[in-house]
Amino acid sequence: MQRLFSAFPNSWPGAGLLVLRVAAATPLLLGLIPCLEPSGDTRILCFGMAAAICGALLLTGTWTPVAGAVQVVLELGLTMSGANALETHLTRAAIGVSLCFLGPGAWSIDARLYGRKHIDL
Repeated sequence: MQRLFSAFPNSWPGAGLLVLRVAAATPLLLGLIPCLEPSGDTRILCFGMAAAICGALLLTGTWTPVAGAVQVVLELGLTMSGANALETHLTRAAIGVSLCFLGPGAWSIDARLYGRKHIDL
C-alpha cells in the first residue's frame, strides 16, 4: 500500500483527508437504512450491503484505494440507472476518485499498517 502513495500526510492535510473520508462514508452508510425495509428485492439489499461495507472501509481508512474505487462504481451505477440527483452521485463518484488518488491520510488504519508506525493526534 505504501507504494501507492508518496506519503501519509499528517497535520492539516491529514485532517482534510479524514474529513473527506467521513464525507464519503456517511451517505454510503446511511444508504443502507432504506435497503433494510422488507421489499423482497435482493438486488437492493445487496447494493445496500456493498455500499455499507464500502462506507465502513472508508470511515476507518482501511483499503482506501479499493473502497474509493468501489464507491465510484456504485455511484456511477446509480447514475446510469436513472436515479434522481444526478449531480449528487457524480460528486460522490468524484470524491471516491480523489480518495483513490490521494490515499487515506495519517489518521487511518492503512497508515498504521502500511505507512506510519504511530498515529499523532
